[in-house]
Amino acid sequence: MKGLLILIGILAWIGSTLFCAAAWITHVIVCIKTGSWILLLFGCVVVPVGVVHGVGVWLGVF
Repeated sequence: MKGLLILIGILAWIGSTLFCAAAWITHVIVCIKTGSWILLLFGCVVVPVGVVHGVGVWLGVF
């Protein structure tokens, strides 16, 4: 049972890491395509801003 919980924790960590990485890459691509250089730099320095912007692009908010 303990091994199963560890496996679930590892899979959750890998999934959330991939999710955040994909959102950040989306942020970088969108900023380059639209020429939003200040947002690009800010999202690269403060990574959570890039992740939120990437998720917002996926959901059609930005």
